[in-house]
Amino acid sequence: MTTIKDTSTIQENKSNAFAACPVTFVMERIGGYWKPIILFSLLTGTKRYSELKKSIPAITEKVLIQHLKQMEKDGLIVRRSKPVVPPYVTYELSGKGKALRSVLYAMAEWAVNYGGKQSRQFEKQMADFPDE
Repeated sequence: MTTIKDTSTIQENKSNAFAACPVTFVMERIGGYWKPIILFSLLTGTKRYSELKKSIPAITEKVLIQHLKQMEKDGLIVRRSKPVVPPYVTYELSGKGKALRSVLYAMAEWAVNYGGKQSRQFEKQMADFPDE
């Protein structure tokens, strides 16, 4: 990833937006198409990279790797690596990531209520998630 200049106009605009509305801070961390899906997948517990990839088949490897690195940097997930061959790497939600559980559940519940025909599939998936 490229280094972001702290004094750029876009960074100043983001800081002003964060001050005006805290939702912009959340969207900076979990916004976009794939990050909420990755976080939602990790709500069921620790997963290896291959398990994440299988649970989100439409995501490219490049995008999954980039988002995992970004969310690790932001403190939302924890990457654990065991020094074995082949490498054994797992991902799990950090404390900050687990604190997003209610937000992600609320998003899923909204999808169930207003998502139309596809929402029935979400209802079945929601039953699989542990209550914590």
